[in-house]
Amino acid sequence: MSTDEATDQPSGQPGDAPPPQSDADHSAEAGPADAATASEESDPATHRFECRSCGFVYDPAEGIKKLAIPKDTPFSDLDPVGFRCPVCRSRVGAFKDIGPRNKPSGFEENLNFGLGVNRLTPGQKNVLIFGGFALAIAFFLSLYSLR
Repeated sequence: MSTDEATDQPSGQPGDAPPPQSDADHSAEAGPADAATASEESDPATHRFECRSCGFVYDPAEGIKKLAIPKDTPFSDLDPVGFRCPVCRSRVGAFKDIGPRNKPSGFEENLNFGLGVNRLTPGQKNVLIFGGFALAIAFFLSLYSLR
């Protein structure tokens, strides 16, 4: 008995739906920039971890000079017994994964709202906010040139 007989559907009919694609199929169709982002998001060695007690963020790209942890040291390579948060002295269990550095901040379901601003990274949001402040101050100061 073939699989076609088991599902009671004839095979090869024009109305048949194509088989669902896996995540690997989607990543093969994506461009090089999408592939780099997807590989970084899936690589836990690049993820940042935040202390739930005090808010300290461990970034593997920076390391911690105070504790002599070199750059590019993944959080998983830290000693779970000896490592403590440099701010509040919490153990490794108090840290949660917050994703890679260039990931947009916020909840996934809210990223499509806000005229595209919700898809900006925290650094891009800072440039937008403080750039707007600088522009507003420049316009305000330019009013002094009017008489």
